[in-house]
Amino acid sequence: MTPFHLCTAARSLLKSYRHRAVLKTVQQGLRVWEFRNMYPCTSIAWHNSMEEILRKTVAPFPSYEMRDKSPPPPESNSLEFMHFYKSLEKEQKLEFLEKLSYDFGVDHRWASDLAAKLLDTQGRDVATILQVEDRLRYSLTPRYRQLLTHISRVQGGVKFLVDLRADLIELASSKITDSPHMRDLNSTLKSLLSEWFSVGLLQLERITWQSPCEILQKISQYEAVHPVRNWTDIKRRVGPYRRCYAFTHASMPGEPLVVLHVALTEDIANNIQGIVREFSTLDTDEDVNKINAAIFYSISSTQAGLQGVELGNYLIKRVVRELQSEFPHMAQFSSLSPIPGFSLWLQGALGQHKKEGRAIELLSEQEWREVEDVTGAAPGAPAMEALRRLISTSEWIRSDRLIRALEPALMRLCAWYLYGEKRRGYALNPVANFHLQNGATMWRLNWQADTSPRGMANSCGIMVNYRYFLQETSPNSAAYLQNKVIKASEQVMGLVSQFQKSSKL
Repeated sequence: MTPFHLCTAARSLLKSYRHRAVLKTVQQGLRVWEFRNMYPCTSIAWHNSMEEILRKTVAPFPSYEMRDKSPPPPESNSLEFMHFYKSLEKEQKLEFLEKLSYDFGVDHRWASDLAAKLLDTQGRDVATILQVEDRLRYSLTPRYRQLLTHISRVQGGVKFLVDLRADLIELASSKITDSPHMRDLNSTLKSLLSEWFSVGLLQLERITWQSPCEILQKISQYEAVHPVRNWTDIKRRVGPYRRCYAFTHASMPGEPLVVLHVALTEDIANNIQGIVREFSTLDTDEDVNKINAAIFYSISSTQAGLQGVELGNYLIKRVVRELQSEFPHMAQFSSLSPIPGFSLWLQGALGQHKKEGRAIELLSEQEWREVEDVTGAAPGAPAMEALRRLISTSEWIRSDRLIRALEPALMRLCAWYLYGEKRRGYALNPVANFHLQNGATMWRLNWQADTSPRGMANSCGIMVNYRYFLQETSPNSAAYLQNKVIKASEQVMGLVSQFQKSSKL
């Protein structure tokens, strides 16, 4: 290529770069204009305050040479930032976070220059290459990362950042913004929280009736699987033959991060009623001979801002070690898990099969006759609609005849939902995916295991045991995560096989 052509190409590239920069500025201006028109109460004073607080609290990025020599900003900067953010409405938080992520992120031009320099040094000595790589790595640090780190060091700062990330997750899930800069802010904050909440920095606490009242109240409020009805209920769940454990962090005193409820039983439980409704007085002595199994019947993450930060799997492993220390003879560890989403999936499957004219495949002829006899519906579409209505209202639980007739069909459908329905090759059901990642075996489906209104609405009353065979958890986890292989028992695989035969899959 001639010098003339090189010059022309360079000018064209520069023109394109400037065009993109102008377009970027216009797009940002349009977002601000749309926001101001959508929320006319937003004043010029608010925008000035926002820009002033960001200029004041987000410190200039130190040069590479000064990266370890710059004095930390005053603590008052972090406190002022926190106070200002807490005072904002939801719409204002969105604009504030967008500006923080856009204006105080990575210096892309600096990073590009260093990337080009790294390419030029490939023929040089290793020391030179490593130094340029280190400079490039430093340049890829968002400017706001320093602010987040400084906030974490003030009192209440870590909790503030956990709540701030919860706001970011909520904004992203509500589709209010799809800004790549906001996604990068969320990713940076998640990375920092993962470091701060690494398992070595967490404390395992057993919650008992003697624990502080505030902790017991929070345990009750945070319980997401089987809601706590009253103080008697929470008293039962921390009493004899029960254990309740939580991970806590020194930077968030009095805040349980993830909570695990355990029942100590003779055998692996097959229903939740006997666990959450059974009552033992606090002065009851535990009979060690009746404690052969640990049933993990509820695990709840309490902080939305820690989503994606691994805590629950480590808690189960720590609790297993704790229980083995207390009961050396104990060898059975299993969950008794809900199956959220099964009823919704089943309604969709019924609708799809009806649309495709394959409704008869879901139930056997005898099962369809039972539905028709009990409901008085005609064969075909009317019977299908009657079944959909029964499942959506849980009315079928009132008929012993329907309970017996629907058990084989619903059990094999549920087995397929857990084992066969996938998202990107992994189990679609989030609870199944969690336990399978931990290396558990999909062990047993339990009929009428949760007959509460919630259990019936979510999973037609079916629950599942994920069994933790301690010698197999590591290979099971690796097989699932790396090769997407699900370890399942004969009972589960038998039900899956029945479904495949009836559905001709």
